[in-house]
Amino acid sequence: MKEKEADVIVVGGGPAGVISAVTARRYYPDKKILVIKSVGRGVIPCGIPYMFATLEKPEDNAMSDLPLEKSNVELLVDEVTAVNRQGKTVSTKSGRELAYDKLVLAHGSEPVVPPVKGIEKKGVYPIYKDLDYLKAMKEEIRKAKSVLIIGGGFIGVEFADELAGLKGLKVYLVELLPGLLANSFDAEFGQMALAKLKAKGVEVICGEKVEELTGGDQVTGVLLSDGTRRPVEAVVLGIGARPNVKLAEAAGIDLGRGQGIWTDEYMRTSDPDIFAVGDCAGKRDFFTRKSLPVMLASTATAEARIAGANLFQLKVVRENKGTIAIYSTYVNGLVLGSAGLNEATAGKEGFDYIAGEAEAPDKHPGGIPGMVKMRVKLVFSRQSEILLGGQVSGGMSAGEVINIIGMALQKRVSATELETLQIATHPCLTAAPTMYPLVLAAQDAAGKI
Repeated sequence: MKEKEADVIVVGGGPAGVISAVTARRYYPDKKILVIKSVGRGVIPCGIPYMFATLEKPEDNAMSDLPLEKSNVELLVDEVTAVNRQGKTVSTKSGRELAYDKLVLAHGSEPVVPPVKGIEKKGVYPIYKDLDYLKAMKEEIRKAKSVLIIGGGFIGVEFADELAGLKGLKVYLVELLPGLLANSFDAEFGQMALAKLKAKGVEVICGEKVEELTGGDQVTGVLLSDGTRRPVEAVVLGIGARPNVKLAEAAGIDLGRGQGIWTDEYMRTSDPDIFAVGDCAGKRDFFTRKSLPVMLASTATAEARIAGANLFQLKVVRENKGTIAIYSTYVNGLVLGSAGLNEATAGKEGFDYIAGEAEAPDKHPGGIPGMVKMRVKLVFSRQSEILLGGQVSGGMSAGEVINIIGMALQKRVSATELETLQIATHPCLTAAPTMYPLVLAAQDAAGKI
């Protein structure tokens, strides 16, 4: 029996779900909108590592329901267990049946738990976006004398950097690939992150596999593929996540060829009344249209704005032309940013490319206090001169320079256009106008073309 009706039901209370609902309210002020989330107290995904030392208390990273309240969006804490497409209802764990006109699936992803012997032991922590779970995890890790982080991507590197700041805690990081951040950066940028972690006391082990987590009910050690062992009292699984597609699959919604729920450029699934956004939705590369395993809150909210605006009508042409995979991270004072293709991925895909590089002080003159060297690397198509990707390292300003590169990618900017970029500069804020590294990198590439 239908208990309650809503014009729009959003499944999921993370960034994608919240922004879908808030955007829908903006475009459809007369519609009744309901968000259903399974976790009572969620967290801001990107802030999870910083709950363990940087933030004064875990609650400082709690996901606020205030945007929903301000937008007159109803909220229900329950778990959606099934979607009835024919009846246009969702069923919940508590036994409710709720009707919808439009449904948005924004229920995220699940952490990857590798098939390692002993992975089920106490003290092994996948990363769940649940405040209460993370608070308990923090308390247990703070009691430990040693912790192992499995995975040298963004999650693993950020956790290692954060936990290394805890007094008396020995931190190990194991990555199967030869270097850190290898799926997003060329090797020289990964080496920068490696050096920063080592300087902070992290024992980084690349090119090795975790064979077994040893101990009784509680983990006490790790056996690596080279036969060496380390004593560990806690393990953080920083390997990544996979899209949560169980609801969609059970409802007969197309999943496409890659991971995640298939959507068109307006985030519509194979059912015209059901949308999918965020981690549960499939991603396609901006340049190749291949499936791309990118799960970012920034990407999720961009998709959510597209879906929320176009639920009942395609009011504005808001095409999702693909994912540029734009990242930034912070490791012991070093900012790293990546967007689009790097040299390794461009070569793997068969692009005829050239790369331009530059390094310059991020303030001018170089003696200004707080100056940090910024390095920029840009990858262009040799024939068309169109930007394919970029990487940045440096101080805090690098976090915004990568966003400039992201905009340039989406607008298909050429090397010449970046070389003649008009910029605002100030001694305390930016590199010199004569030595702006983004422009210099474009010039370097243009000279090679």
